[in-house]
Amino acid sequence: MARPAHGGNLSWAARLAGCSPNAILDFSASINPLGTPRSAIEAIEAALPLLRDYPDPNYQQVRSMLAQIHQLSPDWILPGNGSAELLTWACWDLAELANTVLFVPAFGDYFRALKAFGAEIKTCPIEADLTGNAGLLLNNPHNPTGKLFDRSWILEKLHRFELVVVDEAFMDFLPPDQSQSLIGDVQEYPNLVILRSLTKFYSLPGLRFGYAIAHPDRLKTWQERRDPWSVNILAAKAAEAVLQDIEFQKQTFDWLQAARPQLFEGLNQIPGLSPHLGAANFYLVKSECSVSQLQKDLLEHDKMLIRDCLSFPELGDRYFRVAVRLSSENQRLIDGLSTCLLNMMS
Repeated sequence: MARPAHGGNLSWAARLAGCSPNAILDFSASINPLGTPRSAIEAIEAALPLLRDYPDPNYQQVRSMLAQIHQLSPDWILPGNGSAELLTWACWDLAELANTVLFVPAFGDYFRALKAFGAEIKTCPIEADLTGNAGLLLNNPHNPTGKLFDRSWILEKLHRFELVVVDEAFMDFLPPDQSQSLIGDVQEYPNLVILRSLTKFYSLPGLRFGYAIAHPDRLKTWQERRDPWSVNILAAKAAEAVLQDIEFQKQTFDWLQAARPQLFEGLNQIPGLSPHLGAANFYLVKSECSVSQLQKDLLEHDKMLIRDCLSFPELGDRYFRVAVRLSSENQRLIDGLSTCLLNMMS
């Protein structure tokens, strides 16, 4: 079975570990470990009778709710089948420009979506002093480094690029007083597109719901390009429920406030590992030993999966990424990594 390019491939991991996928403790996908909110499950159950009907093609109810949260008109919001679908349409627009700048290492789906439309891609290091180019695609916080770009830094780029697409998939994990989201600025910049996802924060990767915030003219074009009813009715109803789930949001911030430093300090104390201090719910870690071997040993001995970085050419076999999970699970990872690395280095 080919090595996966994304995290969360438990079937592949289980085959290596010789166990059921349910037995794998997954640190490779940066999903909220508190699990899917009960509010989402109840909303899905209540919506089951609606499966006999087509969804509202305009998704007016969930768009209105998002508009209220972000203090925008619903015309500025477009729900999608995960933010991955909306990334596709953003990359169609980027491909019409002379070139698009990507900071590397970069999320692999950015290359996929840009190449699908024949875009000219220009890569550069994260700290590069950019000159005026046609398009810019970045995520904030950055994946896989976890770096948080200052809002003012990105705003300055909006005066130098024809189109700036900001993927804020992990921004929800920052408390409001630390957020660097550009949603509040979108109405001033017709060349700004923001992509958001409910997948990570609300632990809904199997349901697929994301949304774009951009000028209504751009979103109208996207709506005309794509298949009708791209968001199923259960996803829309679950989204409406979790967006109102203040208690789950509070529980997530309480968990993360304690779990993030615990995992970082534990990783930092393991000989041979150097974690990068980031702002998201994951850490990029440099290893003195082969990560492919470390990943294999950790699966076989402890049934835990870490995300290798082989799909990021700039990182290769000496980096891995791990999600922040519950404190007890983080400690299991710290102990497992310590043992595996000790054996590899002895």
